[in-house]
Amino acid sequence: MQPDGADRRYFLLFNTNSKHMEHIQMKPCSAAGRWRRWNRKGWSVFASCHRSVSIGVLSVGMSILMLTTREASAQQADTTAVYRNLRIREVGVTGSPTAPARNAQSYTPLFDRKAFAAEPASTLEAVLRLAPSVDIRERGGRGAQADISVRGGSFDQTMVLLNGIDFTDARTGHQSHALPVDLDCISSVELLDGLPGVGAYAGAVNIRTAPLRPTYMRFEGSGGQYGYAYVNLSGAVTEGRLSVLGAASYRRSDGYRHNTDFSNYNAYVRATYAAERAGYFDFQAGYQDRDFGSNGFYAAYNPDQWEHTATALTSLRWLKRVGRFALGASASYRKNFDRYDWRRGTRLNRHMTDNVGARLWSDFDWSAGTTTLGGDYAYNHIFSTNLGLLLDRPHGHYTRADARHTGNVWLRHEKRWARFDVSASGGASFTPYGSSALWNLSGGWRPGDSWRVEAGASQSMRLPTFTDLYYSSPAQINNLDLTPERAITVHLGAAYARGVWSASVQSYYRAGRDIIDWVWYEDSDRSPEAWRGKWHSEQTSRLNTFGAEFTGVCAPTEGFLRRITLSYGYVTTDRNADIIARSAMDFMRHKAALGIEIRFLRRMTLALTGSVYDRNGEYTAYPVPGDSSVTEVRSYDPYFLLDGRVQWEKGWCRLYVDASNITDTRYCDIGGIPLPGFWCTAGVVLTFGR
Repeated sequence: MQPDGADRRYFLLFNTNSKHMEHIQMKPCSAAGRWRRWNRKGWSVFASCHRSVSIGVLSVGMSILMLTTREASAQQADTTAVYRNLRIREVGVTGSPTAPARNAQSYTPLFDRKAFAAEPASTLEAVLRLAPSVDIRERGGRGAQADISVRGGSFDQTMVLLNGIDFTDARTGHQSHALPVDLDCISSVELLDGLPGVGAYAGAVNIRTAPLRPTYMRFEGSGGQYGYAYVNLSGAVTEGRLSVLGAASYRRSDGYRHNTDFSNYNAYVRATYAAERAGYFDFQAGYQDRDFGSNGFYAAYNPDQWEHTATALTSLRWLKRVGRFALGASASYRKNFDRYDWRRGTRLNRHMTDNVGARLWSDFDWSAGTTTLGGDYAYNHIFSTNLGLLLDRPHGHYTRADARHTGNVWLRHEKRWARFDVSASGGASFTPYGSSALWNLSGGWRPGDSWRVEAGASQSMRLPTFTDLYYSSPAQINNLDLTPERAITVHLGAAYARGVWSASVQSYYRAGRDIIDWVWYEDSDRSPEAWRGKWHSEQTSRLNTFGAEFTGVCAPTEGFLRRITLSYGYVTTDRNADIIARSAMDFMRHKAALGIEIRFLRRMTLALTGSVYDRNGEYTAYPVPGDSSVTEVRSYDPYFLLDGRVQWEKGWCRLYVDASNITDTRYCDIGGIPLPGFWCTAGVVLTFGR
C-alpha cells in the first residue's frame, strides 16, 4: 500500500436551522414515481430514489415538528438579541462577524453561504477547492473521499472544529474532515491561526452551521450521470429562546469508473437555548454512515479495494455572563468506525476510535482590556486489528489497542483602542511526550474605515497519530519513537472593504521541525537492512514554508453582473534533509480561480468558475494494471477546471443544472488516481417558511 494514503480515511458533517411553516402536506413517493437509475453509460432525468420510504418517514416527522410552532416567527427578534448579547468567546466571533476570534490569533474567511449561494458546488470540498488557503485532495468524485489541508501542511496537521468544538480524530486526519453536515446547513467556514493547545500545526478549519431562516422546511433532490442521486430534507423551528435545527440526507453514485461507487447517509441536529438565568446552551449531534469503492485509493495497482466508515458525534456548550465575568464550558465525544477491505468482501483492517474532549474557560473585562484563563482535556482511545499494542485477549474483532491523555492551560489578554488592538497569550501543554510551552502574539491597526492591517506570530505543535506510530505493512515499517511536530509561524495581512469592493492579502512563513513523514531508503550500505525497499515513518527533517494569498471581490447588488471573485495562492517549501519522502513535499504550489455570476431574464442566474492548479511533488505510477512490479515516477501536471450552474428561482421553488469539469480535463490530486471528467446533474430545491 502507498505510504501517503496508508490506511487513512475520511468523513463529512451536516447542520441545519429551521423556520415556521403552516399547512404542509407531505405525500409519500409511489413506486411508479421513483426515478430510474442512471448507469455509467446512460442518461436520465434523475437517479434512483431507492430510499424514498426512509426519507418519507423523516419528512412526516419534520412536518409534525414544524406545525407545532405557529408563533415561532414572532419570536425571531428575541433569539437574535440573545445571540448579539452573549459574546461567544471560546473560538467564536465576538462583536461583529468580522472581528477576530477571541482565542485565535487571526481568522481568514474561506466560505460564506450568502455570498456563494449561486456557486456551482454541491459539497463542502467543492467550495473549499477555490479558497487560496486550502488544498483539497480528492480520490473520488462528489465528496466520496477527500482530504483537507491548509497552507502547505498535511491533513494530519489541520485541526477541524464544528461550531468551535474540536472533533479532530487521533487515528488519522482522514476521519477528522468527515463530518455529517450538508452544505445547505453550513453558514460559513473560516481558517483560524494561533489557537491554544495542540493539533493546529498549520491552522484550524472552523465550520459554522446556522439555519437558513428562523423557521422553515427545505427539500432538495438531484440526480445525474453515473447513477448519481442526492436527497436532503432539512428544517428548523424557533420558539422564544429555543431554536432547533435538523437535517438528513442520502447521496449515492454508481461511480465514474470501475469500483468507484459510493453511498453516504448523514443526520444532524443542533439545538440552542438561552435561559434568562442559567445561561446559553448549545447542543449538537450527528451521525454518518458511508461506504465506497476505493479503486487505487491506498494502493494504486489494486482496483478492488473497498471501505466502510461510520461516525457519531455530540457536544454540549454552556455560556454565562456574571457581571464582568463570562464563564464557559464544553464537552464533546466522537466515535469512529472504519473497515477496510484489500479486496471487496475480504476484511483486512478494522479500527474503532473514541475521542473525548472537555474545556473550561473564563473571561474578565476590566479597564486594561479582557483577560481569559482556560484549560482543556482530551482522551483518545483506539481498538484496532493493526494499530496499537497487542492485547492479552482479543476485544471482539480487535487484537490491539492504545490510549492517551492530553491537557492544556492558557492565559490570554487582549486590549482594544480606537484603531488598534493587541493580544498576547501563553500556555502549557501536557502530553505523553512531556510538557511544552506555547505562545502567540498579534496586533491590528485600522488606518481608515475601509482598511485593516494585522501581524502576528505563534507557536504550534501536533502529536503523532495512531497511524503514524503503529501502521505497518509488507511495504512499510512503523516507528514508535516519534515525537510531536513543532512550528513557529509569522504572518502579515491587510484587508480592504468599501461599497461593492473588498480585497485581502495574506502572507506567512512557518518554520517547522521534527516533521513526520514516510521516508524511502535506497539499497545501500548506509541504510539499515530491514528498511531497504520499504517506507519508514521518520521525522528527520525541518520544513520552512512560505505562502502568499490574495482574494478580491466585486459584488454589485443590482444589475446584470452580480459577482466577480478573483483569488490566488502560492506556497513554497524547502527541507534540510536530502531524502526521498512522500507527503511533506506534496503541496499546491500555485492556485488561481476566477468566478463570475450574472443575473438575466429576471429569475435566471448563471455562475461560472474557472480555476488553475499546479501541484508540487511526485507519485509512483503503475502503467500495467494489477501489476505492482512495474513502476515509474511521475510529476503532477498542472490542470484547469471549469464548472458552471444555471438556475431559475421563484418564491419557494428553485431549479438548477450543474456541470462540473466542463472541459473534460484529465487530472489527479493524489497518487495518479484519475478524477471524474465532465459530470452533469440537475435538481430542485423547495423551501417553505418565513
